[in-house]
Amino acid sequence: MLALNFPKYSFRFKNSENKIAVFDELRKKFVVLTPEEWVRQHVVKFLTLDKNYPKNHINVEKQLKLGKLTKRYDAVVFYPDGKIKVVVECKAPHIKITQEVFDQIARYNLSLKADYLMLTNGLQHYFCKLDYKEEKYHFLPEIPDYISSKTSERS
Repeated sequence: MLALNFPKYSFRFKNSENKIAVFDELRKKFVVLTPEEWVRQHVVKFLTLDKNYPKNHINVEKQLKLGKLTKRYDAVVFYPDGKIKVVVECKAPHIKITQEVFDQIARYNLSLKADYLMLTNGLQHYFCKLDYKEEKYHFLPEIPDYISSKTSERS
């Protein structure tokens, strides 16, 4: 797989039915290694190892209802109180991060109401904080590190 713009991490792989699979530490199983999954696995390592988010505060690949549509988010980080801190949208490295991709995560966030968004194709990363009062996004150089607290920042 392609080297990504993340620190170097170690992963467990296996060959399953002539496909390479990577062990997902959150789902506790091997999953087929697609280019997007390669990015998602790096994001999980980045959030847990570099940003110190607890594994039990992160969900990956869960269904999301948007009106009558059912979608799947790539990753979500929760506060201890269950509110959502970060929504992550992962794309394969060959997919450019465009306004259309940003619109996708913004649509997901209409129902999730996260404090932060992260978009990445593994090569480019975008982070922003949402300002719900002003109805604006503020782009950041980094996503904040995990800080142990009992409630969300918006409480």
